Amino acid sequence: MAVICFIILGIAVGVLSGLFGIGGGIAMVPSLIAFFGMDILDANATSLTAMLLPVGFLGVISYYKAGLINVRDSLWIALGLFLGSFVGGDLAVNINESLLTKFYVGILFYIALSYFGVFSYFAKNKNFKPVEYTNTSKPFWMYILVGIGAGVFAGLFGKGGGIIIVPLLISAFHYNPKAAAATSLAALQLPVGLPSVIIYANDGHLNIQIAAIIALGILAGAFFGSKIAVKLPSAVFKKVFAVFLVVVAVYMAIK
Repeated sequence: MAVICFIILGIAVGVLSGLFGIGGGIAMVPSLIAFFGMDILDANATSLTAMLLPVGFLGVISYYKAGLINVRDSLWIALGLFLGSFVGGDLAVNINESLLTKFYVGILFYIALSYFGVFSYFAKNKNFKPVEYTNTSKPFWMYILVGIGAGVFAGLFGKGGGIIIVPLLISAFHYNPKAAAATSLAALQLPVGLPSVIIYANDGHLNIQIAAIIALGILAGAFFGSKIAVKLPSAVFKKVFAVFLVVVAVYMAIK
């Protein structure tokens, strides 16, 4: 019964991963804590390990066929993720998690509110133009920095880092929302979380068997999530992502 539950969790996480390009840990870690009784560090280790293999590659293929992935950018982001993952994992086992979680919740709320256009109501000049998704190429080091920041968060909270990558690609790099999710998911297919996994394992927080079972579910779920995302209009996609962020932020704040 437990195996079935882990597979169902993996499928649900995979759908979110394929849909939003986030890696899935944003849902996996709270679920492992709330429904399976894991502590935060064990849940982080399981989440990062389950996403270590390219479990979202079927989703990446769907996005690639739709012409939504920037391979160059995703590779630079992946490099940054790998570097940042080491820092995040090391911090996670040594610092106050409660304070960091509150900070993380605040970031989620800020991103969600900006997606809903809430801050535009407080702007002095309200005759603003809608954002044009031009995706102008930026220097490679900027993508590495995005990856490093996302990698630190991934290592700290057991999440794939896409929850940071996608909003940054949209707001700072003017990516189309669906292209941002696709490029993020592609970057997360490389073993970018390996440094954090090693740190968690050395600290006694890793259950490889559970991680492998969940990974099987993610493999199937990511494919269906990406199929849904490709068909969604960009404006709708952005609003759905914002709702998702609010739900996660509220859940984390309550917990």
